[in-house]
Amino acid sequence: MMNLTLKQLRYFEAVARHGHFGRAADACAISQPALSMQIKELETELGTELFERNARQIRLTHFGEVFTSRVRDILRGVDELGDLARASQSRLVGRLRIGVIPTVAPYLLPKIIGNLTHWNPDIDIHLRETLTPRLIEELTEGRLDTAIVALPVSEPSFTEVALFSEDFVLVRPGEDAHKPVPSRETLREMRLLLLEEGHCFRDQALSFCNMHSSLPRELLDGSSLSTLVQMVGAGIGVTLIPEMAVPVETRSAPVSIARFKSPQPNRTIGMIWRKTSPLANQLMQISEVVRQSAMGLRAEQHQRDVSGTAQPREPES
Repeated sequence: MMNLTLKQLRYFEAVARHGHFGRAADACAISQPALSMQIKELETELGTELFERNARQIRLTHFGEVFTSRVRDILRGVDELGDLARASQSRLVGRLRIGVIPTVAPYLLPKIIGNLTHWNPDIDIHLRETLTPRLIEELTEGRLDTAIVALPVSEPSFTEVALFSEDFVLVRPGEDAHKPVPSRETLREMRLLLLEEGHCFRDQALSFCNMHSSLPRELLDGSSLSTLVQMVGAGIGVTLIPEMAVPVETRSAPVSIARFKSPQPNRTIGMIWRKTSPLANQLMQISEVVRQSAMGLRAEQHQRDVSGTAQPREPES
């Protein structure tokens, strides 16, 4: 009978995921020599090599690729045993791993964290901000408990819970504040600044403009909403941002905000988790805390608008 340990399997999975012993060691919070020794002992126990090693890179052997899939199933099952024990309690305690897309995280996370810790002080929140495809991958592999993303994701193995919808607004240079709001047809002819490939918000904006991913020369990419807004303030073009980002991103840029005619472009934000998760009931409760957080943020933004402390918005034309 083979004497494999969970520690060895976790170290192996980290190396397979990062493709690098040093980065895997950092992720596992151990020294690289200690991790390498554990991997070597694992290979000895298995009687075959898991990685092809050379001076520049490592890669999985054919057996290593097959082994990776089985190991991830095992580790996910072990994690779910712990989740099953936590799910038996009336309130969630311990670690909660939440993934969030970048066009939501900076604006909503502070309120979510505050409300979650007030609702349940026993939660130990671990956050992961990255793009939707990576969140889906990590959720599938059991490295996240839940994720806040734009819906739908259309993954049969996930539960999707819609939380709220929000409009997109047009950001343009401050001197354009009194110009007519462009139609989506006119917008296609302007220098449109969008997030780089991989962001779901980019795809949603392109869909509103009825544009394809094979972008025209005048359409420029940015790495964040903050970068896009600052570029607009410098007179480089125009952009779209979600409504929740307006107070944060426009406060230090000489830009104006305009709303499109109805139907306005918008998105639905929701939470997703694995249908097999033992924490499903607790995650449903948490989704309601997230929903209330979003409603609270929206109410605060509305109050700032009424009091005149926020960037004035143009009425629909």
